[in-house]
Amino acid sequence: MDNARGVPGVYPPGTTLQGVRPRLYWPITLAAAALVALLTYGVSSVGPDTSLDQALQEGKRVEAPVADLPRLGSGGDGSLAEHKGKVVVLNVWASWCPPCKSEMPLLERTHARIASQGGMVLGIDTQDAPDDALTFLRRKGITFPSLRDRDRDYVRKLGVSGYPETFLIDRRGRIAALRRGPIDQAWLDAHLPGLLGEPA
Repeated sequence: MDNARGVPGVYPPGTTLQGVRPRLYWPITLAAAALVALLTYGVSSVGPDTSLDQALQEGKRVEAPVADLPRLGSGGDGSLAEHKGKVVVLNVWASWCPPCKSEMPLLERTHARIASQGGMVLGIDTQDAPDDALTFLRRKGITFPSLRDRDRDYVRKLGVSGYPETFLIDRRGRIAALRRGPIDQAWLDAHLPGLLGEPA
């Protein structure tokens, strides 16, 4: 065995670990850098859109996106555009979301309270099975209408990144306030009366 080490050709020159490392180092480094760049781009490109939040912080109102979406529990499509002239509490929810369950009674009470003032609650159910969503609404005794955004195509336009999220839409179809997370009565009281008092 010892004699074999001296025989030319048994261990060709340049195959030692020292010789291999320099040849592999740069390709691995470049591949890793490319992967990091790709991941960074992916994270930044799918992150929530905060331009709406920024505009509202600056005191601007932004035209609410509209889209035809299936009506939950009934046939045909519906849209936020149908309710122009009303103040709309637009709530994004899902039946499997614990905070959504907690705030539903408040939304139902709000819907009943503001109806006579030209206001309403409109739900957007997303990433949910229709049967689960309808069972959830029946159990909670919810009467306000909901549309279904199965793949989040619509709520992405609102920058939605979690559930629940709520948007107050003025009578001209503009977003006047938003809440990323559960709402409470104090938040509604701070925003709704002024909107309900505005002319169409």
